[in-house]
Amino acid sequence: MSSDAPDRILIVEDEDNIALALSHVLKREGMEVSRATDGEAGLKAIRDTRPDLVLLDVMLPTMSGYEVCQAVRADRELAGIKILIMTARGNAMEQRKGLALGADGFIAKPFDLSKLLERTRALLAGEAESSNA
Repeated sequence: MSSDAPDRILIVEDEDNIALALSHVLKREGMEVSRATDGEAGLKAIRDTRPDLVLLDVMLPTMSGYEVCQAVRADRELAGIKILIMTARGNAMEQRKGLALGADGFIAKPFDLSKLLERTRALLAGEAESSNA
């Protein structure tokens, strides 16, 4: 992908208010944003569109975010896609689980949109995610 092309972000989130806020902030930063509202649709969108980064909620209809993350990491063709897990269950055990399944980062809800944007930029730039949420 050329440096002129916008970063492609897929938001997999079933709560409209969260997805709309994320979409607004990311589009304002010049990113191309798409959305899926459940796990199965999210996995299909990942396979079909190959986004640069997936903002992935854990508690989703049809398939959990952890299951989506695991399926993406099991597919070699999707290996370069970054995954940032978002969850209301922000305890250390949940964070370790997400990272063990191959997520590149983890952020606990509720989160500050500027902090999420900062983490998004860092992951897109290839910077390692710190272990603190």
